[in-house]
Amino acid sequence: MILIADDDKAIRSSLSFLLKKRGYEVVCAANQQEAMEVVRGTEPQLVIMDMNFSLSTTGDEGLTLLRQVKVFRPKVPVILITAWGTINLAVEGMKAGAVDFITKPWDNYTLMQRIETILQLSGDGAAGGNASSAAGDGEDGFDRGKIIGKSKGLCDVLERVKRIARTNASVLITGESGTGKELVAEAIHRNSLRNGAPFVKVNLGGISHSLFESEMFGHRKGAFTDAYSDREGRFSMADKGTIFLDEIGDLDLGCQVKLLRVLQEQTFEPLGESRPRKVDVRVVSATNANLQQMVQEKGFREDLLYRINLISIHLPPLRERAEDIPLLVEHFVAQTCRENSLPKVRVSRDAMVWLSTLPYPGNIRELKNLVERTVLISGKEELGAEDFKGQYSSSAAMGGVSLQGMSLEEIEKATICENLEKFNNNISQTAQALGISRAALYRRMEKYNIK
Repeated sequence: MILIADDDKAIRSSLSFLLKKRGYEVVCAANQQEAMEVVRGTEPQLVIMDMNFSLSTTGDEGLTLLRQVKVFRPKVPVILITAWGTINLAVEGMKAGAVDFITKPWDNYTLMQRIETILQLSGDGAAGGNASSAAGDGEDGFDRGKIIGKSKGLCDVLERVKRIARTNASVLITGESGTGKELVAEAIHRNSLRNGAPFVKVNLGGISHSLFESEMFGHRKGAFTDAYSDREGRFSMADKGTIFLDEIGDLDLGCQVKLLRVLQEQTFEPLGESRPRKVDVRVVSATNANLQQMVQEKGFREDLLYRINLISIHLPPLRERAEDIPLLVEHFVAQTCRENSLPKVRVSRDAMVWLSTLPYPGNIRELKNLVERTVLISGKEELGAEDFKGQYSSSAAMGGVSLQGMSLEEIEKATICENLEKFNNNISQTAQALGISRAALYRRMEKYNIK
């Protein structure tokens, strides 16, 4: 049962008709008192409530009702809906426990898509006639793609991916650089109902402010200087599929505003075109930045964070899933031999033990780099610990400095400094040696105040 709480009879009738047509049971309330009577007597699957029940437009009435509902039914999802929507009001509603915020007038298709996504996530998606079946979500039907490992941390991540993949919920994947966030995004798409449609990857850290609109939304011939032909934007390319916004923490505030509009309304305008275009995409984002801290420092919009973060997945660093290292090493060794037409190479037990003790500031990317380099340079059929130690740039660059008693951050800072010195401050070569991206290296240099 879905509860609609709104003082406008036309709104109640419109929503009731829309929901009943999809097979949902609906109960309406014209004011806060009627809404609370329903909530006290039964547990709705979902509450859709107005923010104002009088001539007031502040939204305080809706926030008060939301808090009251959460006292009695803390697990029931609530969608706020109002004609007087502001960013601050949306943020306040999300903080008070709402799962979404819709402004009037709404688009029926988008609204139903959000409602069904929320119901699926809460386990009540089967209530509606068009809700998606959970068939195929079992172990045999799950496609983990290229994700390798069996540690508890990774298994927890994959279990969450299984639960949310078939919904349309926006997902934010967090974790250090090199942990495999892109592979998790691909797994979400592979196991979704959109798996037959495009999966479009966008590295937002590599798009300049001036090219953002053209890259993301496309442009028409003659829209600006050098626009000699039409160009299709990334959102258009991802229609009916999934768009993966990598390094979203690197997006500047001006571009964040433009992105927020598309995510809220599912519409965009190519440069040089005045007619809005409708797009149906699922958004999966990733970052190794602390977005909550960036919000506090005014470097990331709070409303955008709420929009991309309906579901969050955190990938643990490689040092916290050491039991996965032997599996990854065997995979990378076999892959390197296959790609370079080399005979089969074995890795000794002592090498596996030593590899499992490293801090890996670059995570899986760093491990892959070390394994590939060792296989290609050693030329041996069996690799021992000494072979890997000889190619471990961090160990070599430390110049014999003892790691005993040093914290992980101290080791990371020293490693970066020694590699910068080794490569004469060449950022590209240093990043490659450490197995991380240039952007990740710059962030670490800023973190440790390395000039």
